[in-house]
Amino acid sequence: MRLKFIVAYDGSSFAGWQSQRGGGSIQDALEVAVLAVAGQPVRVHGSGRTDAGVHAAGQCCHIDVAKTRMTPENWIHALNTKLPHQIRILSAEIVDESFHARFSASSKMYRYHVYSGPVLPPMEYQRAWLVREPLDVGRVKRAASLFVGFHDFSGFSANRGGPAIDAHRMIRKVTVTTRGRSLFFTVVGDGFLYKMVRMIAAALVDCGRGVLEPEKIQAILDGSEKKSNQVAPAGGLTLVKVSYGPPARQSGKRDNETPADTNSGGCD
Repeated sequence: MRLKFIVAYDGSSFAGWQSQRGGGSIQDALEVAVLAVAGQPVRVHGSGRTDAGVHAAGQCCHIDVAKTRMTPENWIHALNTKLPHQIRILSAEIVDESFHARFSASSKMYRYHVYSGPVLPPMEYQRAWLVREPLDVGRVKRAASLFVGFHDFSGFSANRGGPAIDAHRMIRKVTVTTRGRSLFFTVVGDGFLYKMVRMIAAALVDCGRGVLEPEKIQAILDGSEKKSNQVAPAGGLTLVKVSYGPPARQSGKRDNETPADTNSGGCD
């Protein structure tokens, strides 16, 4: 039986999603919880990685377990009693074996939070990037539109140390919204590279500060300018949701899910 979960977590005290040799990742914590409930080791397959310190409101993962009388709602309750308080299962459903949390995804939505002001409110600690300089929101919005479309994002990604991969990705939407002193950059794409969203966020902030011309973003995407090396702090980034195509068969969902993102497994 294959179960699909939507998971939310505060990533501040974790080593990212991906299982680590020394433990301390979101995946490790989930596998410990599933072991306690299922009574045997079970691999948790995620839709993609999030880096250390990055949060999620709608990460997707799946597991394969023996058939049981437990309902999706039973699984939600049982796993949440075993998980650290920073990680919670929000929804569960039984899906067909053709579903895969990573390979069936169609798009992902990330949101980056910038707080523009002299002092970061305590409730935004490890939730937002404090930028003390005033930001020109008009320049930020103009720059954001340049990322939309199919581009080579090698100039806005970091190398994990492995062989080079195709860095072309489709970005469907980049929006900039404000609420008081907060700016939110929402990025929807078919796939993401390592630190890509955080490097996009850093470029947008530099445009808002006036230290980077929006037109230079296009030049970096075209390869005619040197790649960006600025990376926004991890704490401002949240994986909002992962979207999929056909709906799953049987549901214990608590809220509506929308499609997610197919990628190479890299992500923030």
